[in-house]
Amino acid sequence: MASQTPVADTIRQKITTALQPTTFEIHNDSHLHAHHEPMKGVTSRETHFRLVITSEAFQSKMQPARHRLVYSLLKDELAQESGIHALQLRTMTPEEEAKRQAQEATAE
Repeated sequence: MASQTPVADTIRQKITTALQPTTFEIHNDSHLHAHHEPMKGVTSRETHFRLVITSEAFQSKMQPARHRLVYSLLKDELAQESGIHALQLRTMTPEEEAKRQAQEATAE
């Protein structure tokens, strides 16, 4: 049986294999953008994604380099006409994630 989420499945496989994340979230936000003009006539329900990735692979890389790394992994999906239209990224090292969690805990 064919997957109902082939683009998300591909994203998960590529990111997991290449970056071995300690935290990885995929949020399909396509339904929030379906009414936008560029989406008229597009039948894919997998066009807009928000990813949260924590990985050692981001160590010593600035945000633009981290994002380029993710974009390069997903270049085929970004290039396809019915592929990814928008990709929002939150990329962290394990230390940055721990610091963020500590800050959130003290803010509560």
